[in-house]
Amino acid sequence: MNLAMSWDEWARHDATALAERVRKGEVTPAELAAQAAAGAAKVDPALSAVVEVFQDVVADPLKDGMDPAGVFAGVPYFMKDLGPTLKGRLQEMGSKLMRGNRATADSFLAGRIRKAGLNIIGRSTTPEFGTCSSADNPEVYVTRNPWNTGYTTGGSSAGSGALVAAGVTPISHATDGGGSIRIPAGWNGNIGLKPSRGVFSVAPYGSDLTGVVSIQGCHTRTVRDTAAFVDACRGGAPGEFMPYWTTPEPYTQLIKRDPGKLRIALSHEWGDYRAAPELVAELEKAGRLLERLGHHVEWAVPRVDFRAAFAAQTACYITNFAQTIAALMRQKGLEKPPAELVERMNRRIWEFGIGASYSERTAMQLGFNTASREFGAFFEEWDVILTPITAKPTPTVGTTEYLTIADNPSVLDWFANLWGIFAYTPLCNLAGIPGLSMPMGEQAHGLPFGIQAIGAQGQDGLLLQLAAQIERALDGKWNHGRRPGVHVAA
Repeated sequence: MNLAMSWDEWARHDATALAERVRKGEVTPAELAAQAAAGAAKVDPALSAVVEVFQDVVADPLKDGMDPAGVFAGVPYFMKDLGPTLKGRLQEMGSKLMRGNRATADSFLAGRIRKAGLNIIGRSTTPEFGTCSSADNPEVYVTRNPWNTGYTTGGSSAGSGALVAAGVTPISHATDGGGSIRIPAGWNGNIGLKPSRGVFSVAPYGSDLTGVVSIQGCHTRTVRDTAAFVDACRGGAPGEFMPYWTTPEPYTQLIKRDPGKLRIALSHEWGDYRAAPELVAELEKAGRLLERLGHHVEWAVPRVDFRAAFAAQTACYITNFAQTIAALMRQKGLEKPPAELVERMNRRIWEFGIGASYSERTAMQLGFNTASREFGAFFEEWDVILTPITAKPTPTVGTTEYLTIADNPSVLDWFANLWGIFAYTPLCNLAGIPGLSMPMGEQAHGLPFGIQAIGAQGQDGLLLQLAAQIERALDGKWNHGRRPGVHVAA
């Protein structure tokens, strides 16, 4: 097969650069789609990150309504198999229960993505319903980390994380209900922004009022691609319950300037949770770099009642996932999750949470309010909190204790274990504040490690501005300029 570029040339382009070549007439969207499809075929046997490639859209990028005049001009893009729907396409949510489930309409964000000029060429893997943080069920698929296939990618945006890291596409879709953009970004060496609540719409099937914690986004390898995605795809659909954030200038312009001197709090001792020493060392390295860039950096802990906040977050997850599973069962005329079709922990979550009372949800919402105000007060004194992306290193494939195939009999204990690994991401979802994983660190076993910058509500642009300053200081060489072993150019 004749491809438009060598793999090394392809891997040197981010989405913005590919789009510029399309606009110059040097390459076509169809040629980009063919190259990405070939890249997926090349690396996916080792990674299992692709659920499906839409061969009809590879052949004809305009078939589903992609706007070639959009900022991305036909750059190929994988959609996580969860969240926004694509009319007529399968969406199976990493679940045996949902096999054959076909969407009847595009979601609002899918339309924005296509209007931005992104050519959705397929589906990427996710754990069942996105509940846990790795697509690691041998009965469905096991998505592996391109840096070392003995390790997980994290999740729940598992496939997108692997595909962007392996050079298949420079940008792909991700969602985040408690770290599902940032964790796989951190463990695969990508850039992953969980934006503020009120940036990307989840219409028409939900809203930021009904969805509460889950939010949309993408994985990229450059800050400018993330900024361009937010600029092009942000905004509410008709009938939103709340106003959507606006910005006085596009993020693609804002990131060209360094931020002023920032007050940055290094932090990892959050309530009962502490990061492993090797990960604290990576956080300290990041802090020293930021000091050299002229920022004020010191250790500080947000004055948050972490136990109460995590209790509220746990209540939210249990009740939200229970209702999600119940809604899917209703579609299929089922009264309870079938053991042969729904993973063990998801069945237990449904059983534990389906009978939750309005009083319990009200207590949860009050917990959200308290924690949000506590973070808000902290951001009156600090501009950015810098944390490790996780409290523990990346697990090997087959580590089941935090997966929904775990046989832990206690739902509460399972969630407590989850927070022990993923201590620093979920409270951003609770408070609706932005968090950005930057591929600055490295783990002892050689995998990348993300450093997370957290900002106040609506300060997404400031986080991107800081990341762009770091990117320039590193001469664009995130991950110390390394590429993973499984890569299109390997």
